[in-house]
Amino acid sequence: MTLLLIALGVAMDATAVSGSMAIRGARPADVFKLALTFGLFQFGMSLAGALGGKAILARFASIDHWIAFGLLAAVGGHMLWEAFSHDEAAPRPATGIPLPKLLTLGVATSIDALAVGATLPALELDILVSTGVIGVTTAVLSVAGAWAGRRLGERFGTSLEVLGGLVLIGIGLKTLLEHLGQ
Repeated sequence: MTLLLIALGVAMDATAVSGSMAIRGARPADVFKLALTFGLFQFGMSLAGALGGKAILARFASIDHWIAFGLLAAVGGHMLWEAFSHDEAAPRPATGIPLPKLLTLGVATSIDALAVGATLPALELDILVSTGVIGVTTAVLSVAGAWAGRRLGERFGTSLEVLGGLVLIGIGLKTLLEHLGQ
């Protein structure tokens, strides 16, 4: 039960980002790319945290929140720019998610998995099983988030795209403020 709660908690950012990215309309290939990217990054970062957590966390602890904030704010800002810079009447084809954006989002949403991974040995949880559950849970919830985002985007259009950009910026700001408040 502990592992499932950990996996659900870590997956929430990726789920929200998947929903935000799918608002414009996501092809099945895009949803697969999001789920695969987020699942692999969550798995890899939590595994890295479990294997070398203290050394890795010590090296990046002073800036990890700034990295997450910067990446999410940049992607969220780009979504806002796209929402306000197009003709509402003109159809916008789903063009796919570029690899640099996928990788940026993968890093931004998985930084917390590094810290979570560092706690796995202390919880006496099997590292490979635990990190696998975290990765799979994230992938599944990313699909659900993308599906919901697409459906809502079809219904509410640009206003929801603006909300999606603000959500990404908000997640980054929340991460930053939580770390600065410690």
